[in-house]
Amino acid sequence: MSLVCAISNEVPEHPCVSPVSNQVFERRLIEKFIAENGVDPMNGQPLSEEQLIDIKVSHPIRPKAASATSIPAILKSLQDEWDAVMLHSFTLRQQLQTTRQELSHALYQHDAACRVIARLTKEVTAAREALATLKPQAGLVAPQAMPASQPATGGAGGEPMEVSEQVGMNPEIIQKLQDKATVLTTERKKRGKTVPEELVRAEDLSKYRQVASHAGLHSASVPGILCMDLCPSDTNKVLTGGADKNVVVFDKKEEQIIATLKGHTKKVTSVIYHPSQSVVFSASPDSTIRVWSVTGGNCVQVVRAHEASVTGLSLHATGDYLLSSSEDQYWAFSDIQTGRVLTKVTDEAAGVALTCAQFHPDGLIFGTGTADSQIKIWDLKERTNVANFPGHSGPVTSIAFSENGYYLATGAQDSSVKLWDLRKLKNFKTIALDNNYEVKSLVFDQSGTYLAVGGSDIRVYICKQWSEVLNFSDHSGLVTGVAFGDNAQFLSSAGMDRSLKFYSL
Repeated sequence: MSLVCAISNEVPEHPCVSPVSNQVFERRLIEKFIAENGVDPMNGQPLSEEQLIDIKVSHPIRPKAASATSIPAILKSLQDEWDAVMLHSFTLRQQLQTTRQELSHALYQHDAACRVIARLTKEVTAAREALATLKPQAGLVAPQAMPASQPATGGAGGEPMEVSEQVGMNPEIIQKLQDKATVLTTERKKRGKTVPEELVRAEDLSKYRQVASHAGLHSASVPGILCMDLCPSDTNKVLTGGADKNVVVFDKKEEQIIATLKGHTKKVTSVIYHPSQSVVFSASPDSTIRVWSVTGGNCVQVVRAHEASVTGLSLHATGDYLLSSSEDQYWAFSDIQTGRVLTKVTDEAAGVALTCAQFHPDGLIFGTGTADSQIKIWDLKERTNVANFPGHSGPVTSIAFSENGYYLATGAQDSSVKLWDLRKLKNFKTIALDNNYEVKSLVFDQSGTYLAVGGSDIRVYICKQWSEVLNFSDHSGLVTGVAFGDNAQFLSSAGMDRSLKFYSL
């Protein structure tokens, strides 16, 4: 077996071995390398000539002695050149390997730096948005931390806050609710059963067609409008809540966005437009209810009434109080001016999540839908459950009271709409829809003449006959909200296809 030099890869004339790396070298080459570098060429460890160990091998063919001619001198020069080339080639190979390793580390570091920069940029953007939202609230959120005014919740500071009924439903508030109910009942009796002259007739309503569609209100990256409402005093103003966590106020007449309100940390599932003030309300699975100023474009109040997703929102006729329902099984009655929760009640016997809530037009009773298909009617003053309407199967998705105060329409995940007589406390009509029809929104017009159903499509029924006068399927996704304009002069809808549509003659 021949020995091979680790530097030149040639059979050495004078082989020696390095005790540092245990490699065989040509003595002449390794001595030159040690003279220049002082280390072993294979592992970089310190090495001296004295440490080299000669290897005794038999040489059957001895090199001839150099003669005095010029040829040996030339050969000696060539040999020196060859040695230098071998040493240089070996050094270059080592440098190449080192450079490759350094380049690999640099590429990994660059990739990691890019990821860190992207994450920090995202965090900075989120912090700026949060700061923009918190600045106008600085003077308003502070009072909410008072234990006497808040429910138990893991608030922004992480500290639980306690409910106190000391502020609750005091006689002054109850009297205010009673007075408003008396006024509303009197007004309803004055109107009697007459239908407003300006109300669109059923034969004209059946001729409605889509006249406008707007798809740019909410983000395309998280598509879907989940709820909508019209301003009662100016139905040209439309309020929508989206899966992109934003609340948008849109002007139907000008066809432009008035305000985009940002602050919720999860999708917006309920919105309400105040009837007399430039104020809107929104609720979200982030467990908060927010009060927004449309003119200022900012959040002016955060109501923390629940510990879980807020599923329903309804404004009392006084315009001063909000009803909310939640997956935490409670309904809450809150003062929108102070953000205080006046009362918070659950049906302990049922122990089931609430899915929606709606005030009766008089404001003294209200209805809630539950995840176990029940509709519960509550007395606000007494805070008691006064009636239950079983009959649906699946979670209740929407409820709506007629303006006359006698009828309640309910929808659930059983492809049907049920109508209940509140005087007789019974179901007097069930509208069976197509199989797998999803009911997402129910609304009566202001006169109580028409009922609109939104879900897999849009359907409008005329009350009392309960016959279908209109059917639209223009949305490419589920319809999540429907609303009537003044005297049913137009119909609006919003859906998961991110579009807001208007229908009229």
